[in-house]
Amino acid sequence: MIEFEAFINWLTSIISENLYPGVFLAALIETVFPPIPSEAVFPVAGYSILKNEMSAFHIIGVGIIGGCGATVGAFGIYIISKKLGRAGLIKYLKYAKIKEKNLEKTDQWFEKYGDKAVFIGRLIPGIREIVSIPAGIFNMNPIKFLIFTLAGSCIWSIALTSVGYYFGVVTLGIF
Repeated sequence: MIEFEAFINWLTSIISENLYPGVFLAALIETVFPPIPSEAVFPVAGYSILKNEMSAFHIIGVGIIGGCGATVGAFGIYIISKKLGRAGLIKYLKYAKIKEKNLEKTDQWFEKYGDKAVFIGRLIPGIREIVSIPAGIFNMNPIKFLIFTLAGSCIWSIALTSVGYYFGVVTLGIF
């Protein structure tokens, strides 16, 4: 547990000291390693924007960079899922701390909503981290996957960055 906290502290310092590259790296890492919550990454970035007296416009820039980092990570998972297939992935899920039950739920959701599941899934905690797996398994068109993943990831990242900025404003009493 201490090692995980140290890792989160390291990630937070990277974001604070190197906002755009730090957010890209953090978003990529949090997409590939689900135990790292984006709910911790982007609000820190929003607060850093405020603390460094940057304009609110940077919320959008940071959100887009975060969406790009998440998309790179998600595409890696998509490719691996596509190559290994469902049977190959099941034996590795425990290492990624993903329960087979969660993957089954995501599979059903993907079958029901098709390609839109990737876009919508990138906006829902718990699903956003694993929606790339059924997309790869079900051989979703890679261009569609990238577009839907980028769009959903950018919206998610901008929203969470806005939350960090807003609560920083409220906490610091800046209006």
